[in-house]
Order: sequence, then C-alpha cells, then structure tokens
Amino acid sequence: MSASTSAPARDRLRIAIQKSGRLADPARSLLAACGLSWRQSRDKLFCFGESLPVDLLLVRDDDIPGLIADGVCDLGVVGLNELDEQAKARRQIGLPDAYQPLRGLGFGQCQLMIAVPEEWDWQGVQMLQGKRIATSYPAVLSAWLKEKGVDAQVVELSGSVEIAPKLGTAELICDLVSSGATLAANQLKPVETLLESEAVLAGPVNELDDARAGLMAMLLRRLDGLTKVQDQKLLMFSAAEERVDALARLLPDAEPLLRLPGSGSAVRLQTMCNGALSWQRLEELERAGAQGLMVLAVEKSLV
Repeated sequence: MSASTSAPARDRLRIAIQKSGRLADPARSLLAACGLSWRQSRDKLFCFGESLPVDLLLVRDDDIPGLIADGVCDLGVVGLNELDEQAKARRQIGLPDAYQPLRGLGFGQCQLMIAVPEEWDWQGVQMLQGKRIATSYPAVLSAWLKEKGVDAQVVELSGSVEIAPKLGTAELICDLVSSGATLAANQLKPVETLLESEAVLAGPVNELDDARAGLMAMLLRRLDGLTKVQDQKLLMFSAAEERVDALARLLPDAEPLLRLPGSGSAVRLQTMCNGALSWQRLEELERAGAQGLMVLAVEKSLV
C-alpha cells in the first residue's frame, strides 16, 4: 500500500471495497460502469485512479465502517448488515454515529434471520425467552431482542454459526440467509427477519468540505444514473394524433409520452417504462394504434 494511504488525501476521493468475497467483483464492475479505472499496486491492496482522482482500498468488509469512521477512506461498499452491526455496537458504548448508508446498490441481497431447529413448532418470539442464540451480529440481535421485550442470551461466534445447535453451544441461531440451503443442510428453518440487507455505498455522517465533495457528488449522480435505469426500457413508436390519449392510458407505469420532431400525419412518441414490456403488452399497444414499436435497453442516464 502506498504511503499516502495513512491519511486522507484532500484532493482525491478514496473508496474502500472488499478485496475478495461476494461483494468484490460486483462493486468493481459498478464503479467501472461509473467511468472509473485504476492502476493496481503490487501488493494488490491499493488501486490508483487513472480516469479520475478516485482511488480504491482493497480490504476486509468488516474493516470498511471503521475506515470511514477514522477518515482513512471517504466511501465504502459494504453490506448493510455489517454497517448496521457496527453502528449499533458504537451506540452501545456511547460513541456517536460516524457513517451512514448513502445508496442501496442492488446486489448482495440477503436477510438476517432467526433460525430454529426444524422440529420446533414456532409460536412466536416469546419462544426465545431464556434461550441461547448464536450469532455473528450481537449488536443487531441485542437491539432487536430489547425491542421485542425478550430476555435471551446472545452467544457471539465469528463463524460457523449454523452448527451451534448441534454442538450444544446454543439452542438456535441468528445468521444471514440467502438461499436457505445452509440452514436446511443443518436442519434449521428461518422464522423471524431482523434485517433486509444488500450492498450499500456508505459514507461519513459529516459532509466533506474540500475537493472530494465535488467528486463524491459526481459519483453519486453517476450511480443514480445507473441504478435508476436498471429496470427501465425506452419505448418508441408512432401513432395517429387521435390515438395518443388512449395509448397513454395503456402505459400507467410509464413517464408521460414525449412527442418527437417529425413529419407526416403520425406523431412520433417515446417514453421510459418501468419493468418488463412483454410481447402481450406490445401487441395490446399495437391494437390500440401504435406503429413501429421499438423497445431499447437503457444503459445509463443523467437526470
């Protein structure tokens, strides 16, 4: 790692992402789609921004919130579960909030859930009273138990939480669930959701007040331009003037129809549609008077 990483560079933005793990490749791909490119150091822990003064730190995901809190980096791509766990842990010892989620990034989705042995007849959270619950997220779990008015013992484990009931370490667990296959393999079933998690772009609570502020605003705008259009399609077609209102009523989830310059009796129209445009929907529009229907994928947008 270069010597300059020991303190924040006031004219360069620094982003921490996972060096390896399930969020690493999607984070790099998303930032590259924002127009960023880098030259990686020999130790593969630092990437110097070439297209823009935006550098990357490649670290463990659980280090990212602390790096933001200490000012070592300005932004970080991290799971909301990890961010929330460390934020609650800070509050429990009287420390102020030092970071916050700025944007959800649409990947890395999972849930933090209570899971119990399959043979349990789950009757609700009152069944947790007096039980031992193994977890890697003690702060989130403790806060949730307090909110529910449940007195249970939180058993903190750093890994292999799902085997705790078999080992007798705890009666049940609180862990991240994606597909549920790991729970099923260990004869466990999810019963309560504590947190819906995904990858987020995290940043400091206090706004930057130097050259990095402009870089952050630019990056957030580009991210918004990418994430906003992920489920959008550009629909273009022509129609007779008297059919425009009827066609607009068939597109209730779209933006208002925009008239394009053209000649002839037909009106050229386009709109941005949310979600899928099925063949059936296009055929319905055609029957209502739309001609030359064309659906285009939207790669990015600035609004």
